[in-house]
Amino acid sequence: MNGGAFGQRGSYGSLPCYGKLSTIARKQSSKMPPVSSRDKERVLLVVCRCLGRRRVAMLLLVALALLVFIWGSLTVSKETTSPIVRPMDSIHFDNNDILSHPSVACRSRANSILDHPCHKFALPPPPPSGGRRFGPRPCPVCYISAEQARASIPCSSSASPVLRNLTYVVDENPIKIESHGGSEFGGYPSLKQRNESFDIQEAMTVHCGFVKGNRPGRQTGFDIDEADLMKLEEFHEVIVASAIFGNYDIIQQPKHVSEAARKNVPFYMFIDEETETYLKNSSALDSNMRIGLWRIIVVHNIPYTDARRNGKVPKLLLHRLLPNVRYSIWIDGKLQLVVDPYQVLERFLWQQNASFAISRHYHRFDVFEEAEANKAAGKCDNSSIDYQIEFYKKEGLSPYSKAKLPITSDVPEGCVIIREHIPITNLFTCLWFNEVDRFTARDQLSFSTVRDKIMAKVDWSINMFLDCERRNFVIQAYHKDLLDHMPPPVAHVIRHPPPLHRDSSAGRNPSKNSRRGRDRRSGSKQHRKAAAGNREKQTFL
Repeated sequence: MNGGAFGQRGSYGSLPCYGKLSTIARKQSSKMPPVSSRDKERVLLVVCRCLGRRRVAMLLLVALALLVFIWGSLTVSKETTSPIVRPMDSIHFDNNDILSHPSVACRSRANSILDHPCHKFALPPPPPSGGRRFGPRPCPVCYISAEQARASIPCSSSASPVLRNLTYVVDENPIKIESHGGSEFGGYPSLKQRNESFDIQEAMTVHCGFVKGNRPGRQTGFDIDEADLMKLEEFHEVIVASAIFGNYDIIQQPKHVSEAARKNVPFYMFIDEETETYLKNSSALDSNMRIGLWRIIVVHNIPYTDARRNGKVPKLLLHRLLPNVRYSIWIDGKLQLVVDPYQVLERFLWQQNASFAISRHYHRFDVFEEAEANKAAGKCDNSSIDYQIEFYKKEGLSPYSKAKLPITSDVPEGCVIIREHIPITNLFTCLWFNEVDRFTARDQLSFSTVRDKIMAKVDWSINMFLDCERRNFVIQAYHKDLLDHMPPPVAHVIRHPPPLHRDSSAGRNPSKNSRRGRDRRSGSKQHRKAAAGNREKQTFL
């Protein structure tokens, strides 16, 4: 009975053959000593008799073909996950199975970083200098494709340690009570309020600019047209922002932006009225207030006389101007974005499980060195820099050393900020702005103080990536004032060879003419060598 049931499941052969095989199987399963080589030969003979030699050969061929197919598929899968070198010395990955289906709109944060195709990527050694001193330059960066990067947007926001609810001070009539209390736009926070703002609580109310009015951009000293304010209040997963004040830079158009990013990622450029006038006179601004991908947002009633300080408002307080945005990429007005925004966010935020990313300075790691470099370059009034550094020294600022590891630098290259808009990152940029408002506009000097004070209270960190990685996805142009003083490029003069004059000898034997020409040329070379030898003899006499 058992043999008949076993035989009905078969696909090849007859029932008697399966009966014999089952008998052999029962013998092997009994508590008998291991079978000898003769028993194995008998089993092989029984199989050959039941199936026939041809069928055995066919089975062997099928098994061999199956092995070849499996081996080939493994080889192909290895090749598809290997990096592909693309322009800008970057490494990109094509659409691999990071996600189960391209229609997935977001990913879970529980995904392991070890499963990421870039986790084994390492920077190659720098090229040999050859005795020359190289300046800052881009280095290779590993990106996945723009489509997969967009599909990697996390479904949920990052955790904001301790801080859950952040609100901002509103004061229609701020009063300055300290000599270094900041500005009216910032609300003149006192030193006591400053110190209290670093005590992280679950719910906090801090100074964060825009103290006048009930909505940033509406009668707050950094005023924006109502139509633009409505645009800025729209929800977006990702935005890119920049600013030019004082007609200081030339707008750079992004490159290599995917079609999905062109449709879903707004590019906002904040400018003042001076820059707007220049753009209109140069016919660069169209009737829709657009220049290429950039949507131009004109700011009226700017709060500072210093154009660089005005630029710190959208740079550090972007979450106040765009309250319904999840992720933002800030680039200074002199920079050109040359990598898709989704790829940048995936590489420096989502892949690292970070909520804030900024590049470290390419050369300096210490705030004291940065202060001296700013003084030497005339970036700011020297006494103001000295006052700020002395203030920080009294609070415990010390030179950077390896003892601060895993913190890799105290000085950022602050022209690019990649961030997620959550309470802890919003608090960080608010307090960073308050330092810029109170002291000098050189935000590199105050960055580490704010970062270290927050990190001392909560479990939060910043991804400070290499400056050469930043230079991979943005290209830096000159400021407009430098371009205006540069001499025009020298025109290249193309010299054409004189026309060849043919005489009556052109009809003669070409071999003789060519040889005679070679003789003339060789004779002229000998003449020049002889003349040079005579001159050398005269110099030694």
